[in-house]
Amino acid sequence: MSQQRSTSTVSDDARLRDRLVFGDESAFTEMYEQFESLVYSIAARVARDRRAAEDITQEVFLAIWQRPLVFDPAKGSLRAWLAMMAHRRAVDLVRREESQRRTALDGRLYTGSLNHGDPVADQVTDADTAQRLSTALQSLPEHLSRPIALAYLEGRTYREVAAELGLPEGTAKSHLREGLRRLAATMHAGQIDGEEEK
Repeated sequence: MSQQRSTSTVSDDARLRDRLVFGDESAFTEMYEQFESLVYSIAARVARDRRAAEDITQEVFLAIWQRPLVFDPAKGSLRAWLAMMAHRRAVDLVRREESQRRTALDGRLYTGSLNHGDPVADQVTDADTAQRLSTALQSLPEHLSRPIALAYLEGRTYREVAAELGLPEGTAKSHLREGLRRLAATMHAGQIDGEEEK
């Protein structure tokens, strides 16, 4: 019985793919209505962001509409193929965002942009500088220090910070920006005080 269902699925998927090849819009509508919730739920689970999941869902269906031959019914079901594409695109998105976040952090901490151009880059690994950074972070109000700790010490994306703290994404971004601004000012003032003491 399962073999019959499997054969039937392959046949149905092949017919649907062939209709897509010939530009049958009703085939696209049929496919979208059947699998949209699956693709969206996978994208949302991986990306942890509703808008990103919506974008990924559109991209997946647009990809098969534009190039239906990329799906081969002999290698697996349409359901499995769409699920794989949704997962792959969502993972790519998360990796891109993580890379961008790390690049931004490296820029702030190691090129001096954290303190508006002061030459701290050579001192970041110095224990004294690390201690001052820790002290400056602790001096911030919790609503500013906690997002920074999550984002830059625990490696969370701003979306993950927002979700963990129960904040709107815009508020999380705002707290991160304000926290970094105050942290920079504190570090800058501490560096000037240290130079004056010398």
